[in-house]
Amino acid sequence: MGWIIGGVILGVIVLFLAVLFIRAAMFKPRKALVPSGQTVELDEEKIVADMQQMLRCKTISYNDSRLIDEAEFEKFRELLPRLYPRVHQNCQRRLIGEQGILYHWKGKKEGDPVVLMSHFDVVPVEESQWERPAFEGILEDGVLWGRGTLDTKGTLCSIMEAAEKLLGEGFVPEKDVYFAFSGQEEINGTSCEAIVDWFAKQGIRPAMVLDEGGAVVENVFPGVSQECAVIGIAEKGMLNVEFCEKSNGGHASTPPVHTIVGELAQAVVDVEKHPFPRQLTRPVREMLDTLGRHSSFVYKLLFANLWCFEGLFDLVCKKSGGELNAMMRTTCAVTRMEGSKAFNVLPPQAKVGMNLRLIGKDTTESAKAYLEKVIRNPRIDVQIFEGRNPSAESDTSCQEWDRLCQAVTDTWQQALVSPYLMMACSDSWYYCKITDRIYKFSAMKLSKQERGMIHGNNERVPVATLVKCVEFYVRLLKMC
Repeated sequence: MGWIIGGVILGVIVLFLAVLFIRAAMFKPRKALVPSGQTVELDEEKIVADMQQMLRCKTISYNDSRLIDEAEFEKFRELLPRLYPRVHQNCQRRLIGEQGILYHWKGKKEGDPVVLMSHFDVVPVEESQWERPAFEGILEDGVLWGRGTLDTKGTLCSIMEAAEKLLGEGFVPEKDVYFAFSGQEEINGTSCEAIVDWFAKQGIRPAMVLDEGGAVVENVFPGVSQECAVIGIAEKGMLNVEFCEKSNGGHASTPPVHTIVGELAQAVVDVEKHPFPRQLTRPVREMLDTLGRHSSFVYKLLFANLWCFEGLFDLVCKKSGGELNAMMRTTCAVTRMEGSKAFNVLPPQAKVGMNLRLIGKDTTESAKAYLEKVIRNPRIDVQIFEGRNPSAESDTSCQEWDRLCQAVTDTWQQALVSPYLMMACSDSWYYCKITDRIYKFSAMKLSKQERGMIHGNNERVPVATLVKCVEFYVRLLKMC
């Protein structure tokens, strides 16, 4: 009898392994898009010169409005008509909200407009830590230096350069196109929301919105060496939370058994020991299903059989941290701590600040409730300072998605195009009110080092990368 049971168990194991291997063997790449092969001729010198002038506008955003130099923002607005006279002759321009600019390029037919987004405000710089000046538009060895080259004056310049070129050729888009530029994205200001409200009042529902987000990158997916163009089809939410606890203070020579700083420290440890539960959202599932088909066979065993190995994959993500972990769960990063101002004084109040990035079904309120449950300390007050829920997930089964992917393939012919989940927040989140086709793609090929320059020191872009970005927008606009 024992050998029969053993044989049955062995048979089940063999069958199980066979299913895993067969599924992996059948997990093959889908039919790839074919590049059109059409070339785009561009004026590189004009692109560089125009970008340099944009970089020389110090459109720095600060949360403290008293620090903002409004003259620099006005300088930028006045610069655009001089750089792009055809756009201003043919496209109606509206100034909306505090720092919003909206261009309307009328197409041959009404309905189903396309919105191309960017922002022209930038984050502050620590000039002493830069190797080149941040606001002079230095061109050196084929590289253009300056705050905003990557985030996102480079995109704004590319959109306008593409439109100016096409207008010079007499091109008219099939449907209306809007260029929506905000000068408050870096401080989560109201300008983009005001533009969306304007669209809503006009009854305009965009067929597609394209904003910053993913890029053309290499070595970002397990088992895939080919470069990948990842397009965000959703973004995580954001929540700033503060743990606060109060005491009677006192002299540090006679401390209580547990100080409020110690209790807050324990709360932090508890939060880090109990990460939010995993959620395999549609954007991540589609990315795994797309890029996983191009990975090595070992990884195909994993990605083709997530029904079995999702828990194992999640464990790998948790141990790895970084982007892998962030795409599977709501993350919580401790970023601020505040206690006593003196070594020998017990603080009457202590605080710990955290930044959460919300995923999937998590909301600001459910995340707060989870933290309260984990720390199990009623003496600690959990306060929400700022937050917004995750965005809706955009459609990837429509013509607009197909056209976007084709424009990417035509421009970066060797890249695998895939959906993904954007970890950061963007202005395009507001467009969820009026459309379900919001895509997040910064049209540049960026190395890990270059991605690290965004909001960092020595931000710069190779001229070839900037020109390629213009090429992409020319191709995309021709499809509109």
